[in-house]
Amino acid sequence: MKKLPPLPPKVVHLIRYGLVLVVVGFAVYYLASQWDDVVHALSLMSWQSVVLSQVLVLVGLAFGTMSWVTILNGLGPKVPVLRGSQVLLVGQLGKYVPGSVWSYVMQMELGRQYGILRPRVLVTALYAAGIGVVASLILGALALPVVVEGHEWLLWLFLLLPIGLVCLHPRIMTALASLVLKLFRRPPLEHRVSYGTVLGSLGWSLLSYVAYGLHLWLLLNSLVDPDLGSLILLTGAISLGFTIGLLAFFLPSGLGVREAILIGAMGTLITVPEATAISLASRAMFTIGDLLAAGIAIAFVLVLRRRLRHEQYDYLREEVRYEHGGQPSDAAPDSVR
Repeated sequence: MKKLPPLPPKVVHLIRYGLVLVVVGFAVYYLASQWDDVVHALSLMSWQSVVLSQVLVLVGLAFGTMSWVTILNGLGPKVPVLRGSQVLLVGQLGKYVPGSVWSYVMQMELGRQYGILRPRVLVTALYAAGIGVVASLILGALALPVVVEGHEWLLWLFLLLPIGLVCLHPRIMTALASLVLKLFRRPPLEHRVSYGTVLGSLGWSLLSYVAYGLHLWLLLNSLVDPDLGSLILLTGAISLGFTIGLLAFFLPSGLGVREAILIGAMGTLITVPEATAISLASRAMFTIGDLLAAGIAIAFVLVLRRRLRHEQYDYLREEVRYEHGGQPSDAAPDSVR
């Protein structure tokens, strides 16, 4: 069978930008479809708590982005943090399209646009998700009393923790990453993933969930006077909620699954209608946060485009060399020509 000629670079760029517009449209539509309910929920809370909670969502997203970039840079030539952030934050908007695989597709396509190999982005996304699950289960143990009382079926999730911890061993991570690269007919990793990469990514992920717990605690503070125990409980609950949402990949961003966990946890502190209002407001604030974070990342990249292009040139040459099996190459990807 005759091989089809590759599409012109301009056509490929148009397809990528079109895909970005589609997933942004899904995220905006999701937010707009629930806006009346969200406004009502927010009206029950003080504006100071709402503003600070939104800031903490952005802080948590920043920590989560650093976790992702740490893995990315631990697998090969270092990518500028701003460029890696753009790949993740814009790409993850694909989770609002039913079937969370779109998030990975978006990240791979955006990564390739900037010269990062698709298999490397996929391995990064998979390991970042795995590290996120481990971090969420570590903190999720803080919410075990609520889990045991109302959601006993969630206890099986903690069976994933020892498996995840084993898979985080650098030797095993390297072997699994090389296996995925082999499936894509790419050379294996040139070096073993370091302990620093694993621990750094895990640390950023833990900080991300703590920020999300504080976000929820501040919303609750508008209705009652929560104590430190409530903060610990909510941090554990929202951490578990993210893992359950990740496993419910057939729902847009795990819609409804995370809320069930949060309502169960907050139901021990406030009424169920109040807990429902907070969970709805929290979901909307995360959607707003995702859109804002993606926009901020794009804006920074546009403003610092010349500097990033200069910093990225050496990286791209190294990535091209890696793509050709370690052989030197004078070729540079289209993105820097």
